[in-house]
Amino acid sequence: MSAGLNINSMAVKNVGIKHDDGKNRLDLVEPSFIEGVGEVLTFGAQKYGPDSWQNVEDGVDRYYAAALRHLLAYRKGEKMDPESGKSHLYHVACNMMFLAYWEESNGQ
Repeated sequence: MSAGLNINSMAVKNVGIKHDDGKNRLDLVEPSFIEGVGEVLTFGAQKYGPDSWQNVEDGVDRYYAAALRHLLAYRKGEKMDPESGKSHLYHVACNMMFLAYWEESNGQ
């Protein structure tokens, strides 16, 4: 080690900085929730085609109704959608995502 070299000052120089205060904490979303929603979206993409939900006529009303049907089925004790085999709650989340998309993109 050369004379006058301070190890403490070297450590400070090697510390990285990342300004992420106030940024969206997506790491707080439960990973299994993200996976469940993805599984329902994958099921839908295989059945109807990817992103076809964006082109459904009267989509706001129809997906609101679909969300309610899934939520009521869950509330009545049916945890899994019989067609997809996935939780009704993940179907509700997908429908809410569709409604949020239309609200943000169309001012609905």
